[in-house]
Amino acid sequence: MTATPAGPVHDALAAQPLVDHHCHGVVTGDLDRAGLESLLTEGAAWPGISPFDTPVGVAVRRHCAPVLGLPRHASPRDYVARRSALGADEVNRRFLRAAGTAVFCVDTGYAPLPLTSPRELAEAAGGTAHEVVRLESVAEAVARAGVEPDAYAAGFRRAAEEAVRRPGVVAVKSVAAYRTGFGLDPARPAEAEVTEAARRWLAAGGRLADPVLVRHLLWTAVDLGLPLQLHTGFGDNDLRLHRADPALLTDWLRLTAGTVPVLLLHCWPFQRQAAYLAAVFEHVYLDVGLALHHVGPARARAVLEEALEITPFRKLLYSSDAFGPAEFHLLGAVSFRQGLAALLQDRVDADELSLTDALRVVRWTASANARRLYGLPAETEPDSEPVPDPETEPDPDPRRV
Repeated sequence: MTATPAGPVHDALAAQPLVDHHCHGVVTGDLDRAGLESLLTEGAAWPGISPFDTPVGVAVRRHCAPVLGLPRHASPRDYVARRSALGADEVNRRFLRAAGTAVFCVDTGYAPLPLTSPRELAEAAGGTAHEVVRLESVAEAVARAGVEPDAYAAGFRRAAEEAVRRPGVVAVKSVAAYRTGFGLDPARPAEAEVTEAARRWLAAGGRLADPVLVRHLLWTAVDLGLPLQLHTGFGDNDLRLHRADPALLTDWLRLTAGTVPVLLLHCWPFQRQAAYLAAVFEHVYLDVGLALHHVGPARARAVLEEALEITPFRKLLYSSDAFGPAEFHLLGAVSFRQGLAALLQDRVDADELSLTDALRVVRWTASANARRLYGLPAETEPDSEPVPDPETEPDPDPRRV
């Protein structure tokens, strides 16, 4: 039998409802083995090598199988059969409820297969959901609709402003890390530069990947006034990892100081670089989502420890970046809870951290930091809650930095 982690920090994290500040929908249809395996990897399912035989595949069979009524470490064959017998709706409901996530901030800009909407995700989980607007999708919609090069800048800005006015939108996101990487000229491009770049892009077609237009998109995001999420680090094989190092954003972050919160998403293997940026720039925050369910609970602590070496505790947020299988919502939550609880409890036991401070870190990172940044309602605390309310401490609204 596996020993259940014990201690007041473990208990607090186990009971703490999460705010997942960046995730996606889950698949709405049933998945056969090939379909599920294709979604368990950021790469591809190679012939003769099953994604079930990877750290994330092992973690799924260990931590997700019991939610389906299977023994831990169930075989892939039994796992897929049980999943199919229950059906997609029941599978999604079980995993989303088991994750203990109260609030979802959902990126709706990437849907290569049918996914739940934010409302559907929230209903299945018994929580609430908000929308994150992916700006590259907005720009590409403007291009598809037809626009002259000299009208592109104004057209994109107008479309972005309309998108963020939709009810429930709390943030914007860019995938510049995928399209160009972060080794960009940090300055805001001139109008003539944008027009010439738009002429090249509109003539060639395809995805937005012009460096000038990506710079224009990032500066437009600043002008919109909402928190800006930036994918950094680990991703699928469309990414050039060395160009997704958030440290490459340093000069741009200097220029944008005093504007909007910048949320560095995921970060692995650059969590230390992201921690440095969060430590020296007031408007920078980070998470280590995506990596957590891929390394699983067995290594989540190691990733979180590096992220928290110098990151201010008010700067770390929880995200799952779950996309596709509902299992990733559960794995992200379990990995975060177990990894953070283990490292904080050890610091308490070593008298490097008081229990009161540890419980505040639990509350901040799991929920309150995201609620504050995105303007979400404060969490309602039970009368017996031992954690001091962080909102009573001096802490300026980061959206006014």
